[in-house]
Amino acid sequence: MTRAYLNRAAIDEFLTRLGAAFARPGRLYLVGETTQVYEAWRERTPRLEFAAEIAPDGRAAFAEVIGHLQAQIGIEVFEESPGDVIPLPVGHRARARSIGKFGELRVYHFDPYSVAFRLIARGDDPDYHAVIAFLQHGWLTVNELNALLADLLPQFTNETIQQDPAEFRRKYKGLLQMWRAARPEAAR
Repeated sequence: MTRAYLNRAAIDEFLTRLGAAFARPGRLYLVGETTQVYEAWRERTPRLEFAAEIAPDGRAAFAEVIGHLQAQIGIEVFEESPGDVIPLPVGHRARARSIGKFGELRVYHFDPYSVAFRLIARGDDPDYHAVIAFLQHGWLTVNELNALLADLLPQFTNETIQQDPAEFRRKYKGLLQMWRAARPEAAR
């Protein structure tokens, strides 16, 4: 049986057990709402979302450990890198934020700009609110979003972002309108 929601303690338990059970080096990145729960910006999330960089010869063992932990702890776990859905902006790896080391795994928050672009591409209302939370906590700036997006837009095609690039631009414009509305002092 899975828990209805995960809190920071459940995420810590997962990371601690994963570090103990998977004795190989690698990098694990928390993504989206999982980052926000870990940073105490929100209380809970329905699933633990992450991306991983594991050597090819360790992927099967890693997947097995993840499956066991998911069942043991009773949580929903979802692996997806923003790079699986959108082209990643230049410098994404350098913008990852370190959390610490769990066993041989180095754990980070995935680049918030990459996460924001992935969430905007999906474009559900909760996704926009997650991006706004990144803005509110200073992990993103509109100026940097604009600069990175200007570099990325030529790479956006129906194939690379699985939607019409014009639709992405509309979603991005809508997000900026929501951000301005959430900050009345910025409208002055």
